Amino acid sequence: MNARQPAGTAGDQAPAQETGSAGPSPSLFPEFPAFAAHPVAQAAWEYGVDAWQRGILFLDILRRRGNETAEHERGGMPPVLVFEHEALMDGRDMPKPVNYALLRIVPPETHPTDPDKRPFVVIDPRAGHGPGIGGFKADSEIGNAIRSGHPCYFITFFRDPCPGQTIEDVARLEGHFLSVVAGRHPNAPGKPFVVGNCQGGWALLMVAAAAPEVTGPILLAGAPVAYWSGVRGRNPMRYSGGLLGGTWLSSLAADIGNGRFDGAWLVQNFENLNPANSFWEKLYNVYAKADTEGPRFLEFERWWGGHFLMNREEIDWIVQNLFVGNHLTAGEVHSADGRNVIDLRNVRSPVIVFASWGDNITPPQQALNWIPDLYASVDEIVANQQTIVYCLHPSIGHLGIFVSASVANREHTELFCALDLIDVLPPGLYEAKIEDVAPGTSHRDLIEGRYLVRFERRTIDDILALDDGREDERAFEVVRRVAEINQHLYDTYASPFVRAASTEITAEAIRETQPARMERTLASDANPFMMWAGALAPKVRENRQPVSPDNPFLAMQEAMSEQIVSALNQYRDVRDAMQEQLFEAIYATPWLPAILGMETSVRRAESPAIAALRKEVAELRKREALAKIGEGTAVDAFLRVLAYVTQGKSAIEERPFNLLRKLARENPPDMRITLAQFKDAVWRQSNVVCLDPAAALQALPQLVPEMQERRRVMVLAHRVLTVGGPLDDDWLARYREVVAVLGADHSSPATREAAADTKADTKS
Repeated sequence: MNARQPAGTAGDQAPAQETGSAGPSPSLFPEFPAFAAHPVAQAAWEYGVDAWQRGILFLDILRRRGNETAEHERGGMPPVLVFEHEALMDGRDMPKPVNYALLRIVPPETHPTDPDKRPFVVIDPRAGHGPGIGGFKADSEIGNAIRSGHPCYFITFFRDPCPGQTIEDVARLEGHFLSVVAGRHPNAPGKPFVVGNCQGGWALLMVAAAAPEVTGPILLAGAPVAYWSGVRGRNPMRYSGGLLGGTWLSSLAADIGNGRFDGAWLVQNFENLNPANSFWEKLYNVYAKADTEGPRFLEFERWWGGHFLMNREEIDWIVQNLFVGNHLTAGEVHSADGRNVIDLRNVRSPVIVFASWGDNITPPQQALNWIPDLYASVDEIVANQQTIVYCLHPSIGHLGIFVSASVANREHTELFCALDLIDVLPPGLYEAKIEDVAPGTSHRDLIEGRYLVRFERRTIDDILALDDGREDERAFEVVRRVAEINQHLYDTYASPFVRAASTEITAEAIRETQPARMERTLASDANPFMMWAGALAPKVRENRQPVSPDNPFLAMQEAMSEQIVSALNQYRDVRDAMQEQLFEAIYATPWLPAILGMETSVRRAESPAIAALRKEVAELRKREALAKIGEGTAVDAFLRVLAYVTQGKSAIEERPFNLLRKLARENPPDMRITLAQFKDAVWRQSNVVCLDPAAALQALPQLVPEMQERRRVMVLAHRVLTVGGPLDDDWLARYREVVAVLGADHSSPATREAAADTKADTKS
């Protein structure tokens, strides 16, 4: 029989042993016993040997996982970053200690960074796991920023919270970190670009609302903000608060933990969403591919198994104000002294939302419905001078948003490349579309990445259309009220006794026996029964005899696995349907609100005083813009021409902007304007054109009184407008209106010469 070649393994491997019919086999098992000559018996023997060997390798991988977890804990549970980094600031040394720190990512020699580029800052979620998911692979958020030459920073946190620290303390410290980062790069074209992953996203949004001067554009990646939203039959996690009776259970868990909440319980909630993956597929995949799957599995499990703690004050604030209370978008989150309120309308930087239809933890509705909660129409977004961009992935799961290499190399990379364009987009609501570059696309040199990015204008109705209606959110008003009652009862009658009975010894004992930790401890060298697996695994690797892919028993193994997955998925679907029906039977019926003496509403209305104030501010901005309609420079005139010609266009793409940047770099240094100045001019002129297009057009000659300057403006405008192709009928008509107002006759020699130059430039 031919010798088999061993598959690649996670550990050291010896070359495949030659086998033959003469003499004893040097391997751990003979390939085939002489007494079994039947093909079925031969297939069964080969499969049995392979399955036994894979079982040993599988147990050894689990043993190594347990050992690495223990080693990670002994090392203080540092962030699982693959990039070299250095600590710049430690929040534990601040006057108000907080268990957060600011790290600078040290760029590798192969990818030096430019200190004058916009710095990037990544904030990871503190949702039970430790930090590092934004940079635990080369193809990641941090990896893409480094490869693009941007200085990169990471806001990390430690396992144990400082005594008495609150979410407000954390937000204040993160704002201070961002100010420090901005101060380190005074020549950057803008404030730091900040990425908030999952729960780091809502934390970032609060920082940007409370201190809008410290952030540049912000990216909310898989971040829940509208916590009651979802689609019936698809998003069961939102019912958990109601079915558990509110928020008191998290307070109980923190009290049992001697004032600290164990993040392992949050991780367990995530795993319960998909029992087929958590209890079978993940481990079966390691067993089935025991030769090759070890490194990837151990790399991810190092982060997934690192469970961190929160103070009771922190977890109570999160569940009571956000997950169950949903106070953030209603403007009902106040500072501890009651003087300040977090109003998301105060965010001045562009907000980028990245969500996925395959995400069952933060579905697109939870990531986006805060927009219609704040604004009734896009006109209100424009009046508030806010820019919101969202990008929807068709299928990736929640963790894939942060760890998938394909997402990192497509969505994250392209959004990063288009960051300056996003920063100067006129206020409004946009959807980012990332597409392959079609053959024959003109000006491919003006496309920065491997894909073409464009930003299509959207309305509030487009956001609402992503949901199946918001009537189902009425029931969550009742949940919030029930949670407040139960929380008060627990705090008054039960919490004092639980806290009195808890000590750090009992708390640590409970944490150590938590199932997520026990499965690692029992499979490590701390369990003497696992030592044999570590001793036997090297010998198995040396004598590996993998079964052939066409072995019928291997096919039976795969079929059995598929049946188990199918059964667990059916159990999940039945469980989720029953939970949804039970939730609606309790909270979506009229009897419970009547008992509680409350009325429910889909959207809490803004107070008349605040609404009147916002209307007055919008009117004031309108009057100020129209009062200065005849003021400006040639740059203002050029941007007004673009705004007028493209008014009503549904999309803005990257090529015209990249052409402008290219032309700007060719200007002498004393004639260049900063990105911030360009952004201000874009906003001014788009606002003027939006408010009164006719008046904006007629005032153009006041901005460029000289005919020669007018021609230069028109030539440049024509060059930019035709990057994507010739002007269509609507644009051409508007362009001719501008030419007529500025007095540039199409038949004049100067205009023909300018048009010829423009045509030549466009072809080049």
